[in-house]
Amino acid sequence: MATVAEHTVRPRRAAELGLLAVAVLLGAGAYAIIGLNVTGEIPANTRNYSLGLAALALGAHLVLRWRAPYADPVILPVTVALNGIGLAMIFRLDLATRNNDIPDTFASRQLAWTTFGVVLASLVLIALRDHRTLRRFTYTAMVVALGFVVLPLVPGLGRTINGARIWIHLGSQSLQPAEFAKIALAVFFAGYLVTNRETLALAGPRALGLQLPRWRDLGPILAVWVFSLAILVLQRDLGTSLLFFGLFVAMLYLATERISWIVIGLVLFLGGASLAAASFAHVGARFHAWLHAFDQDVFEAAFGGSGQLVRGLFGMASGGLFGTGWGEGRPQLVPYAESDFIIASLGEELGLTGLLAILVLYLVLVQRGLRTAIGVRDGFGKLLAGGLAFTIAWQCFVVVGGVTRLIPLTGLAMPFLAYGGSALLANWVIVALLLRISDSARRPAPTASSPLVLGPEPIATTPADTAADDGEAWADDEALADDGDLEPDDQPTQIVRPGGERP
Repeated sequence: MATVAEHTVRPRRAAELGLLAVAVLLGAGAYAIIGLNVTGEIPANTRNYSLGLAALALGAHLVLRWRAPYADPVILPVTVALNGIGLAMIFRLDLATRNNDIPDTFASRQLAWTTFGVVLASLVLIALRDHRTLRRFTYTAMVVALGFVVLPLVPGLGRTINGARIWIHLGSQSLQPAEFAKIALAVFFAGYLVTNRETLALAGPRALGLQLPRWRDLGPILAVWVFSLAILVLQRDLGTSLLFFGLFVAMLYLATERISWIVIGLVLFLGGASLAAASFAHVGARFHAWLHAFDQDVFEAAFGGSGQLVRGLFGMASGGLFGTGWGEGRPQLVPYAESDFIIASLGEELGLTGLLAILVLYLVLVQRGLRTAIGVRDGFGKLLAGGLAFTIAWQCFVVVGGVTRLIPLTGLAMPFLAYGGSALLANWVIVALLLRISDSARRPAPTASSPLVLGPEPIATTPADTAADDGEAWADDEALADDGDLEPDDQPTQIVRPGGERP
């Protein structure tokens, strides 16, 4: 009689530790090379910087060993590598401004925000034992997201910077609440869509080869469309508007697999953007600067012009294929080179080759997030992981597309690279959630050799059961079928006898 060998899932924390060592060396090496090329000597604090970066990476690694031993072993190293590259480039821009007698400490602030981000991600991993717990806060997350978005409009609290009212002032610090709103919206969308996916996917007439939704099912997407336009008009924030609406449409497609939702979403967004560009001067100016970037009057315009965009394009062009070398270019000539245009700064000094290598790191990060979405067994986790991975991918596309003049500039920050505490904290929370979900996805199902099973892990009593539930099931686990009223630790103990029999 033929036998089937058991597939053993290894935690691979040792592999993660090795990749983390490479990531830390990459960030520390870049820091040292920049100092050597700009000042002629390795920075005196290189050792302390390297040890600090290594301590943060090791701390996060130990938290994973403790709380999520089966988490994806690639997500954390890739994140640390991107964060380290961003820190090095911000340090390089600091040196350039100091040479011009304009002292600045963007790098030290970003290092502090990185520390806070890693600590916050670790706290999320420790506190959130099961990602499915978030489903019970579906509508609470919606209220929180709306509150975050509205905060900059509160008189005395919100601040207008460069024409966009997307900041709030707390003491000596400025925060961008929309960065945290995107996480809350992803939780809300995942909870809402996993409950209503059958209606959204199957009901409705067919026309022109598309399965169209019913009119009453269009309510949520129309509401998010109006919400996105309100952000675009009231806060003058094209980037956040594009991010929120794109996130919802993408998660609709993940839930229903209907192309019609993508078509409807594109039509609504293009129509809304065209209407806003024709009706509101600040939106129209953004599109005009994009379409006529090289016109002399547009380039020299004091506000709403294309000077920043064109200088960034010239910088990347001077970098060529292999770049001018770290510390050998002039990226500081581009306004906000450490934040909005850090991609242009990296493109100038690392060239097309280096920029593509960085984009490949993002591609790997998104791929591991989508792989987590495929592997996890509950529908809520699938949508949440897919939505969070799409958020990173969409943000990268919008930022790089704006800098390269593929689409209008939006003001979004490149995840982990660009200067900004709000974005860095929010993106580290996204990484923590992906790690938590990946731990559930990769954790081996119980077998006959492990008769006593505790906790929220899905149960597979026989090889046939395991094959039937290979990560493609959409129904939520039985423990949360009643909208999450049952705590993960309160679930009844599942006992499986040898041979796959239940008592």
